[in-house]
Amino acid sequence: MLAGGAIAALAVGMGGGAASGSGADRPAPRTVITGLDNPRGLSFAPNGDLYVAESGRGGTGPCVEGPESTACFGRSGAITRIRGGVASRVVTTLPSMASETGGGAAGPSDVVIKADGSYLVTVGLGNDPAVRDRLPAAGRLLAGVVSGRIGGTRTLMTDLGAYEASANVDGYGVDTNPTSITMLRSSPIVVDAGGNSLLKLTSNRVGKLAVFFNRFVPRPPFMPPGKMPMQSVPTAVTAGPDGALYVAELTGFPFTKGEARIYRVVPGKAPTVYARGLSNVTDLAFVGRQLYAVQLASDGLLNVPPNTLPMGSLVKITPGTRTHAVIAGDLPAPYGLAVRSGNAYVTTCAVCAGGGGVMEIPLG
Repeated sequence: MLAGGAIAALAVGMGGGAASGSGADRPAPRTVITGLDNPRGLSFAPNGDLYVAESGRGGTGPCVEGPESTACFGRSGAITRIRGGVASRVVTTLPSMASETGGGAAGPSDVVIKADGSYLVTVGLGNDPAVRDRLPAAGRLLAGVVSGRIGGTRTLMTDLGAYEASANVDGYGVDTNPTSITMLRSSPIVVDAGGNSLLKLTSNRVGKLAVFFNRFVPRPPFMPPGKMPMQSVPTAVTAGPDGALYVAELTGFPFTKGEARIYRVVPGKAPTVYARGLSNVTDLAFVGRQLYAVQLASDGLLNVPPNTLPMGSLVKITPGTRTHAVIAGDLPAPYGLAVRSGNAYVTTCAVCAGGGGVMEIPLG
């Protein structure tokens, strides 16, 4: 199950309630910006500017069959900068695949701004990388990591689609969907939700750090009794204060409530479970030694009513347990997470064309 496929299947409604906080003395969340196209990962630059990866709204085609629906190509992906409360798209015409409505897009999925001012952006796909052969030349940036400078040229730093096509890292079938990027010292680290893998990038190669394999979970009530395999679908990675990497799962079908995990990964060693009891996690961030996570659907994606957005939450992780404090609930389709100066910044309506935004949520 691809992360892109799950997200595409949710792009059916624009409804959603206002976010709610869980602490009586905590200020209410506030909207920072609206009007974004399928906003996903976000991060702060060293100077305090906030950058958001917008997966775009696809375009007029060509169109290809995806795992859940038909997706049409366009160059509507972007990186948006928020400076002093003002948002502007500073990188545009990146590739995007989306439904006819523009929702549930695959495209720019996460962004980091390096100390020298250059950027790295993961560009998702959620499909077999061979479908890129049916797209215009710009489609070759899908399933890749793109580097560049604001106002300058861009280049394909790493073709993760080609890597997945040759390596098929998890052995479950070739598909790829790079969804999250972080820096570990000077090396970019990426999770491929389609390939169920954690990868380290260098100038001339891709190194496999970990693979997240299927595990068995109870079948949903509408299926015959018994257990079925569920894919991990690792969707978020962040570097911890201890030098380890932390990886969170969206999970694949049946998206069982409470079955998503966060793993701690020390390069060269097998992943260990850091926290359990979560549902459809899409991003992670540390404040000091405290880890926070975003759940796309707090009750599990399979329990989202038809034609509505999933309602998710920002939670404070207690390692080694299944119980985690809710910082803010009732968030409409939340996805990305960045933290600064005691506040969390979360992208919302992450499957919406034109309806996405960023919310500021006090942590104290």
